[in-house]
Amino acid sequence: MTTLWDRSRQIAVQAILDTAVRLFAEQGYEQTTITQIAREAGISQRSLFRYFGTKEDLVCGDQEALGKLLKQTVEQQPAEVSAWDALRAGFEVVLTANHTPERVLQLSRLIFDTPSLHARYIEKRLRWQADLVPVIQARLDTGTRPGPAPTEAPTSTRATAQAPDPRAKAIVATVFACVDTATELWTRHDGQLDLADLYDQCLAAVRGHG
Repeated sequence: MTTLWDRSRQIAVQAILDTAVRLFAEQGYEQTTITQIAREAGISQRSLFRYFGTKEDLVCGDQEALGKLLKQTVEQQPAEVSAWDALRAGFEVVLTANHTPERVLQLSRLIFDTPSLHARYIEKRLRWQADLVPVIQARLDTGTRPGPAPTEAPTSTRATAQAPDPRAKAIVATVFACVDTATELWTRHDGQLDLADLYDQCLAAVRGHG
């Protein structure tokens, strides 16, 4: 149940975001200060930091919370859902978690057009990937039947330890690359293309289905 405090907080967050996005669009992300955003929004800097921990959070959102939401959504997918589809479901939730498509488009433009912001965005996405690898590995281990035993290598070249399973890391990295490529294309075309369709095209290309 949404409380009065929740609604008040949502209104305050929206007002701050509206102000920040307007200023970023008018004068650039790097040139806009927290002091200016707070002043234009009619609040103190201390109040602003109660809602957003950093200036970066105004654009990228709470990446820690979004990363947890992504991981939780993937984990909660039924066992019969493939690793690919579980990750797709996770991103569908994350992309619409906090903003309207119009606001997502505005924020995506800022991320792709601001090198420092884009670098931080990528850094945090790499943490998401690392957190998801064991989740996907567990799904693969549960849903994969043992295949035929591999042919033994000659004694001189046989590995002394079991080779790591690269599938989970490869799947997660591929999905992230497709999501980011689709999002950038969607942004560069002003949101006129279908984001889900772009993602499906990217994934089909790398999986050899297109």
